[in-house]
Amino acid sequence: MSDVRAAVIGACGRMGTLIIQRIMATEGITLSAAFDVAFIGQDIGEVTRLGKMDILVSDSKDLETVLNETKTDVVIDFTIAAATAVNAPAAAAAGVNLIIGTTGIGPEQRAAIDEAIVKNNIAAVISTNYSIGVNVFFKLLEEAAQYLRDDYDIEIIEAHHNQKKDAPSGTAMTAAEILSEALGGKDLVFGREGICPRGKEIGVHAVRGGDIIGDHNVMFIGNSERIELRHQAHTREIFVGGAVLAAKWVNAQEKGKVYNMADVLNF
Repeated sequence: MSDVRAAVIGACGRMGTLIIQRIMATEGITLSAAFDVAFIGQDIGEVTRLGKMDILVSDSKDLETVLNETKTDVVIDFTIAAATAVNAPAAAAAGVNLIIGTTGIGPEQRAAIDEAIVKNNIAAVISTNYSIGVNVFFKLLEEAAQYLRDDYDIEIIEAHHNQKKDAPSGTAMTAAEILSEALGGKDLVFGREGICPRGKEIGVHAVRGGDIIGDHNVMFIGNSERIELRHQAHTREIFVGGAVLAAKWVNAQEKGKVYNMADVLNF
């Protein structure tokens, strides 16, 4: 079986560099193209200090053309919502499968991406977090909520580095949505200020500072006890491994569908 040919959007950034490094070290997958808004025309290996690769950085504006020329199977995109909203439909139009790890995507942007996936009959994995540990964390939250029900108040506190653009994090939002659904549709409240008696909502709070990679703490608070489930990311490598695993997995899946990381892990 031939290797999966993967392109990376945002290839010159921190996540892009780590993803390329993991692709180069993983059997069954190879780098076919690299896209960014900077370093156009330069060797991606030299830009990322991974060694000459003879793959030049392409302008994202030329995405569809380059994907066709390089016979790319899958695109990996961990950029920003505004860029993904443009690049994901373009990649889908080229018949290329998608791995999207971008957070902060709005409802209208997501609807347009989903429509492009179905229209062009490709497969996609869209997840707010590609860490295996975080996806186990999600599963534990769902089970805890089913046991504890309405007897416990729930508060979510997430912390990230001071350069993160969106708040709350996509991971915190996924956690909140999982908990809300498990409890019959509880409302979400983002932060509190002034006089605000607590109802039956789920509280979501964001902290930004320093170089925190990712910290998510969910508290189930009863009258006499508190249960806390927490995930801490020590390195961005945890997201990279899952993304490359998903890139290898998605090509064999039914087309015209959107999957998440739980599907990849067979949860």
